[in-house]
Amino acid sequence: MIKRRMRRRKGAPFHHSPEAVTRARENAGLTQAALAGQAGFSIQLMCDIEAGRRNATPEKLRAMAAVLKCAAADLQPASGVTRLDDEPPKAMEKQAS
Repeated sequence: MIKRRMRRRKGAPFHHSPEAVTRARENAGLTQAALAGQAGFSIQLMCDIEAGRRNATPEKLRAMAAVLKCAAADLQPASGVTRLDDEPPKAMEKQAS
């Protein structure tokens, strides 16, 4: 089965704030190459995420947050998308079902 990449609709909000990602990376003292390598994706993708050309998926956002030792919500815009840290815990979802 071929896994297709979902594209962001033109004008749709980003899952991340490019400025917040850059600021958190610089505060951590990491280069784009170092963050990309530790998070497990390419340097080109990291450059595109910080430049606002590509969207960071929730999984990639969590990976960056783990490397940067911050909350994923710190890398997200103030509004426009569902905050990753606001997701209910898995145990709560099972009880609600």
